[in-house]
Amino acid sequence: MFSEQQLLAILTALPDPAFILTRSGRYAAIYGGADSRYYHDGSMLIGKYMHDVLHEEKSNWFASEIDKALASRKLHIVEYGLAASDVRGLESAGPDEPIWFEGRIQALDFQVDGEDAVLWVASNITSRNQLETRLRMQSEIDPLTGLINRRKLLDLLAAQYDVFRRYQTPATVFMFDIDAFKSINDQHGHLKGDLALQTIAAVCRTELRTTDHPARLGGDEFIVLMPHTCRDDALPIVERLRVRIADAMHNLGLREGGTISGGFSELMHDDSAFTEVMRRADLALYNAKRQGRNQVLAYRPDALLADHSTGR
Repeated sequence: MFSEQQLLAILTALPDPAFILTRSGRYAAIYGGADSRYYHDGSMLIGKYMHDVLHEEKSNWFASEIDKALASRKLHIVEYGLAASDVRGLESAGPDEPIWFEGRIQALDFQVDGEDAVLWVASNITSRNQLETRLRMQSEIDPLTGLINRRKLLDLLAAQYDVFRRYQTPATVFMFDIDAFKSINDQHGHLKGDLALQTIAAVCRTELRTTDHPARLGGDEFIVLMPHTCRDDALPIVERLRVRIADAMHNLGLREGGTISGGFSELMHDDSAFTEVMRRADLALYNAKRQGRNQVLAYRPDALLADHSTGR
């Protein structure tokens, strides 16, 4: 068996810090944290309360997680970030980016200083979180334009469709592509074509609302999801976008392919899937092409639509 002094030495040598936290948020004891790459000496916290150290929102979050662990009596695992703005007195002196932790929280079978308490082991997972963020960005972001890609857009559309079905919250989808994009590549080269796509993405970021979701579907095709927007409200938004894109493309010195054509439609009550609004927007886009290009049209079920499988 280990002596009391040996047990204390073992606890002190733990790489990750282990906090004994009471229900009221008091730091009753701190052990470990020997990995100096990630942790500083936290002994000055002993005896203090979380609300003395952390701002209200963050201290309330910790308190709620302690309550969950005490109620379940099972191992409770959470991931959380701590930024300088969360810590009292470090608002401007701490690191700019949050540090991420995995917390493993276990209720203790005995009270500490007359209170229920938990063991909270905090492991620094910042590197893992950054890697996961990069991988997620790579899977969701179009590398050329920086807009979300088709995969992410379809996820957002599916979620928006569920909201629409449940709460009848309107949403509109705008689909557009570049008129005569092939001419840009043929006359100016593919680098100029890439620049045109990046220019459109930049205009989308500046002209669309923060709640809108512009995406690159592939090639020169783009789509914008506009939540909380009915068809009539979408019209001035997409028309302004068309004009701004034309101006920006003109500044690139393009003789052809400097405009866009687009179509838009809102979610409808008889839609059986979110793909139906995409189909209608695509039909309206085809109509815009057929009627002369460089325009945006709303979907009209009574519009004469030829078979557009032959291309645009």
